Amino acid sequence: MLGQLFSLFGVGVPSYFILQLTGFIFATAIGALWAKRIGQDPDVVVDLGLAMLIAGFAGARILHVFADGYFWDYVHLCTDPSKVSWNGLTHSECISSGYNGVWDAAKKVCHPTQTDCWAWAKFWNGGLTYYGGFIGGSAAAWFLLERDRFPFWKAADMAGMVVPVGLGFGRMACLLAGCCFGKPSGLPWAVSFPPHSPASEMQFKQHLLSSPFAPSLPVHPTQIYESAGSLAIAAFLLLYLHGRKRYDGMIFLAFVLLYAVLRFVLEFWRDDARGGLLGLSTSQLIGALLVAGVVLVHRFRLSRLAERANAS
Repeated sequence: MLGQLFSLFGVGVPSYFILQLTGFIFATAIGALWAKRIGQDPDVVVDLGLAMLIAGFAGARILHVFADGYFWDYVHLCTDPSKVSWNGLTHSECISSGYNGVWDAAKKVCHPTQTDCWAWAKFWNGGLTYYGGFIGGSAAAWFLLERDRFPFWKAADMAGMVVPVGLGFGRMACLLAGCCFGKPSGLPWAVSFPPHSPASEMQFKQHLLSSPFAPSLPVHPTQIYESAGSLAIAAFLLLYLHGRKRYDGMIFLAFVLLYAVLRFVLEFWRDDARGGLLGLSTSQLIGALLVAGVVLVHRFRLSRLAERANAS
């Protein structure tokens, strides 16, 4: 883990947001070059990228609040902080000025003492979901593309090629932040996170560690799995499918399908709190719905293609 890459004027700069920003810059630059190549205004893509970034963070945070199992913690932080338990803190950390909590000696947990009705909105403290960002960013893209009269499905294909590039950087940011970790593993490439990391705290709750202040057991590096898988998807779409697509929008649909399958499989190896239903995580349920949607839209686009061919 490397929570901060460097300090600027005495303020630590989180590695998570640096890598997320790097992925955004790469994706937007590729999209702008693509727009210029096909004779469209690249400034539209830059504006689109900024809007999707903002809407994506908002959507990612909102889905986290409602789907990752922390909803009532955010409610209680606003109404009754004593009902919230901060696990993984020592007594000294709890009562320090950084947390200003009250120590529960019986349960050996820390409780906040101050109300915070805006805790749910503080995304910089952690807590973002990809599919929430995908939905929020897609909504912003649809609105702006309609407003600017930019070909929607052409732009969707561009997004299908560049979004997995951004994901490749984003998941490496997760590795440095210690989030999105995997289940214990004995594989040679398994990684161990330092004491007081999200992985060690989760394994302490699962009674796999005697203390959250011990290094975690080796776990699947699911962040690396997803980063590599996302970059592989980007390479396949850009180098192979792009020259063979049958209709505008096909690359985007292929991206949604391939990523949904990748994420569905990886969720079985993830071990962080993600919420779920019927034995499946929130991301697996959303992914299944997206796959069904892809199949329906693909059939519709093919039918329209056949209709135009017959009409000509």
